[in-house]
Amino acid sequence: MSAAHEGEQAVQRKAGEGRPGWGSPMFDGEIPDGFAEYMRAQRLIAIGGQDDRGAVWCTVLDGDPGFVDALDDRTIDIHALPPPGDPVREVFGSGPGKDIGMVVMSPETQRRVKVSGTARREGGKLVLRTEQVLGNCPKYLQGREVVGVAPAVEPSAHRGRELTAYQRELVESADTFFIASSAPGHGADANHRGGLPGFVTVTGPRSLTWPDYVGNSFYMTLGNMELQPRCGLVFRDWETGGTVQLTGTGRVNWSREPAERFPGALRTIDFEVEEVVQVDNATRLRWKLFGYSRFNPPAPER
Repeated sequence: MSAAHEGEQAVQRKAGEGRPGWGSPMFDGEIPDGFAEYMRAQRLIAIGGQDDRGAVWCTVLDGDPGFVDALDDRTIDIHALPPPGDPVREVFGSGPGKDIGMVVMSPETQRRVKVSGTARREGGKLVLRTEQVLGNCPKYLQGREVVGVAPAVEPSAHRGRELTAYQRELVESADTFFIASSAPGHGADANHRGGLPGFVTVTGPRSLTWPDYVGNSFYMTLGNMELQPRCGLVFRDWETGGTVQLTGTGRVNWSREPAERFPGALRTIDFEVEEVVQVDNATRLRWKLFGYSRFNPPAPER
C-alpha cells in the first residue's frame, strides 16, 4: 500500500472531505487483469514527470491498440516516445528510471485508468514499473472517436514564455486538458481535466484559471501541488495532432468569489506559466467529438 500522503490529507481537511487514509494509501501497484486488458485496447495516454531543472511537464501519446502493453502485474511497456522537441522526451532520456504519472484514456467509452511509478527508456519505448494503479470515475470525460491517421510529418517544436494568439485560442476553446504533478517522496501523477469549452480562462499572457469540480475527494493532483506547486499541462489540437504544453506553478484559490464565476466550481486553480512548448504534428491520430460528458457544468460567461 502507498504511504500516507500529507498533501492529500491537507487538501481534504481544507475541503472538508475525505478521511484519514483516503486517497493514495488505498491503492498499490498491482495491475488487475481487467485493467491490463483495458490498457492494451487503448490508443491514447498522457504521461508526465519532472525534468532535471525541476520543471514538470505533461504530454500525450497515441498509437495502435497494444502500444500500451501490461507484461505482468507490475510492468508496462509503452511502445512510443514523445517527439523530438517535446520536453517529456528529455525527462525520460537515457539513465535510471524517473518518476512517471500516466492516465490511459478511452474517449470512445469515457473511461480512464491512472498509473504512477517509475519509467526508463529502452530504445524506442518506455518501460514502466508500477507503484500505484487505480480506476477513475468517468466525470467530465468527453466522447471522441478516431476518424483517421494522418500521413507521417516531421514534428516541429516552438518554445516561448507567453501564449501566442493561436495557443490562447486553443486553451480557451478546450474541453479537455491533461495535468502532471509531482511531490517529493510521492512520485508523479498525471490526470485529466474536462468541462464545456470555455471552462479554462486565460487571464493574461502567462496565466490561466480553471474550476475544480466535485470528484472522488482523493485530491491526488492538488495534494501534490500542496507540497510542490510545480505542474505541467498539455492541450491537444484534436483535429491537427498538435500540442501546446505549459509548465509553471499552480495554486488553489480557496476564496468563494472566484469560484462563483465558474458554475459548479468548488474552488479554482490559478496557474502561472513559466514556459510554453508548441509541437506541430506531434501525433498522427485524428479524433472527432461525438458528445460532451453529462456531468459538465455550464461554462462561465466571458
